[in-house]
Amino acid sequence: MTASAPEGLSPARIVATSAGAAAVAAGVLFAVVLPAEFGFDPLGTGQALGVLGLSRDVTSTLARQEDRFHTDEIRFTLSPFESVEYKYRLEEGDSMVYDWTATGEVLYELHGEPDGAEPGYAESFDRARADRGAGTYVAPFPGIHGWFWENRGEADATLTLRTAGFYSTAFEFRDGGRFERPVPGS
Repeated sequence: MTASAPEGLSPARIVATSAGAAAVAAGVLFAVVLPAEFGFDPLGTGQALGVLGLSRDVTSTLARQEDRFHTDEIRFTLSPFESVEYKYRLEEGDSMVYDWTATGEVLYELHGEPDGAEPGYAESFDRARADRGAGTYVAPFPGIHGWFWENRGEADATLTLRTAGFYSTAFEFRDGGRFERPVPGS
């Protein structure tokens, strides 16, 4: 007894149907799967369908910067109840690593002033009393960002700030004045 194909399914029809299915699969691969999964869009259909790069991780551990990387270190001596502000020009998304220490407890506030804000407006991110602080700051908006420190003790306090990041200019606010200070490597 020999096996025969069911009625209507000749070997030629099976080959033609398989070839058609392979062509449809290749079309779906190039039109949707490659653009969505791998960001490769040779036909432009991924962009047109809105699926281009769909599988990309929204958060990334890498943030490329166009600006130059800078480091800065500055030291202030604050008499009792004397204050100083020190800030950097950062664009939105620019980051800076910082570490500051003081020889006595100081009142401090980390804040930013957005470009175009009304005079005196600042958005505060951290405020406390301490003799040290460290962390990473990512600017949520373009503007100047930095610290206010005030010595509330009875003796002089020496404060040392060390930063590294993608800022362009430093500003010191003291005794009613604003002093622009170029950062090393500018």
